[in-house]
Amino acid sequence: MPGHDHRNLRSRCRNHRSRSTEYAVSTRLYPNRVTVAADDVLVANHVRLAGSSQTTYDWQHYIDLVQRKPGALRNGAPFLDLPAPLLRLRQSLLRHTGGDRVMAEVLAAVPQAGLEAVLVAVELVLESAAPSGSISAEHVRNVLARLNTPVTPEQAETTLQLSEPPRADTARYDRLRPTHQDGQEASHA
Repeated sequence: MPGHDHRNLRSRCRNHRSRSTEYAVSTRLYPNRVTVAADDVLVANHVRLAGSSQTTYDWQHYIDLVQRKPGALRNGAPFLDLPAPLLRLRQSLLRHTGGDRVMAEVLAAVPQAGLEAVLVAVELVLESAAPSGSISAEHVRNVLARLNTPVTPEQAETTLQLSEPPRADTARYDRLRPTHQDGQEASHA
């Protein structure tokens, strides 16, 4: 195009966005957003940045990476923007040797349990661990499991009665096992 500087156009398109580290991707540009797709599956969706030479991250795209390289949690740019409970947990854990590995394990729970559930669990763990300061990924997983445990239904009222109470007869299981003519138990190998 006469009078159009292609180098200037190219320099205006140098914004950077994070994406999941496990995919070969294609990028699709829209007026207000940028999407990243792998095999027509949406793997990232970012608001389009105005200007150039800007970078935006989604820390959840890096969860798989920190499983292999937990040290990235210490100074990695994507992890500066964690939700407040996760920032407090990271600050507490990184004071101790191996804290980055524990933090990586906690972040690994986000895709399975959901971000909101993990945030609630981390808040509860931080509250309960305040006196001792001891926090583990198992503690967070335990709280998540308790949060996700279905409520036991109340005992239903009924007029039904057992006509024959159950018998505790463990010998009936022995009668179910196959035996040989000589009374020896059959081999199952």
